[in-house]
Amino acid sequence: MSAVGELDVGARRSCDARPPVRAGDPIDRFRFAEIRRELLLKHCKWDPQVDDVATLASFPLLMERRRWMELEFLAERLTRELTDAEAELMARDDLDRALAIPRGLRRVLRMARAGGATPAAPRVMRFDFHWTASGWRISEVNADVPGGFSEASEFTRLLSEAVSGTAPPGHPGALWAGRIALCSAGLPVALLSAAGFMEDLQVISYLAGTLGPLGVEARLARPEQLEWKDGRAHIGGRPLGAIVRFYQAEWMARLPARSGWSRLFAGGTTPVSNPLRCVFGETKRFPLVWDRLHTSLPTWRKLLPETRDPREAPWRNGDSTDRWIIKTAWCNTGDTVSAPGLVGPREWRRASWDASLRPRQWVAQRRFEALPVTSPVDGRPLWPAVGVYTIDGRAAGAYCRISAGPVVNYRAMDAALLITETSDDC
Repeated sequence: MSAVGELDVGARRSCDARPPVRAGDPIDRFRFAEIRRELLLKHCKWDPQVDDVATLASFPLLMERRRWMELEFLAERLTRELTDAEAELMARDDLDRALAIPRGLRRVLRMARAGGATPAAPRVMRFDFHWTASGWRISEVNADVPGGFSEASEFTRLLSEAVSGTAPPGHPGALWAGRIALCSAGLPVALLSAAGFMEDLQVISYLAGTLGPLGVEARLARPEQLEWKDGRAHIGGRPLGAIVRFYQAEWMARLPARSGWSRLFAGGTTPVSNPLRCVFGETKRFPLVWDRLHTSLPTWRKLLPETRDPREAPWRNGDSTDRWIIKTAWCNTGDTVSAPGLVGPREWRRASWDASLRPRQWVAQRRFEALPVTSPVDGRPLWPAVGVYTIDGRAAGAYCRISAGPVVNYRAMDAALLITETSDDC
């Protein structure tokens, strides 16, 4: 095993006591304006500002290469363990309800388990890492439809070109597009998203622009626009080589059966990214079934905070030193993360009431104290989340966000993670 593979997240040499992530100096404002304009006009970053708030950080986050190699190793090991757990969960149906998998998806799972699973196109996921006093922790895996590809690929590349002595940690957009092109067999590829969600449309539009130079025709569509003939997906009478489903699985379960959405998971022959088994890691109740699995999950157990059914955790004791947060099983971008002090009194009452009435749709998770970085712009603390992609099991770059509070959610700004070489001897 390599030296990186032998790392113990909790035990570090003295040279590793420094925080692995720090804020770099702000980019020259004229250069940054050019970067912002290029993202907007060429790379489908259509929301660089929401109301009066910028969504792009004007300074990079910096990490030494050896620390980045550690995150790559952890993300790949988490991916392997999750893939093994998915294989076991696909072979049994006794845990579907405990995972809060919606009824429509449970029906499709029965079809897939009977031997009718739709084949998988390239598999993509993203693990959100946070630095704490005791080392790295993860808050979740985005196993279904992880976003941020333009920001992680092009924003990071452009900032690296503006900051000497740095390199991007990867280019996930190019790697994802290349894998899709390989499995498309020279046929068009459908890129699916839900109508009315600009952030999702940004992702598939960016991917379409990345596929074009590879000679792949990309068709932006909704699930109901697909035509299924003998299990093969078509658009406008033309067969498709692959489908990218940037449409959340639990949302698809609400579509009418006549839309044919179930073929994306079972009964189809056109490869789909991501496949049905992604729902097992996407539900935040995944940790609740660990003790009932044969699969070993040592990295998950080490990095993910203790997670319980709400009926089995003291999450109502907001002033207790034994602090917890609650969130829904299908929480997205931290939108339902709740705890006293993290959300307003009214929002907390609503969340705690719902978690008490419908505990099977929620989880309680022990809070961890992520450490902030200092903003080089105004000196205030900012909390980073380093989202590490894996594509077909290999680490593929990072999507970073920074927040004015300890919960990194949809209000956070996008930031570029740049890699530096080790600056001093240990």
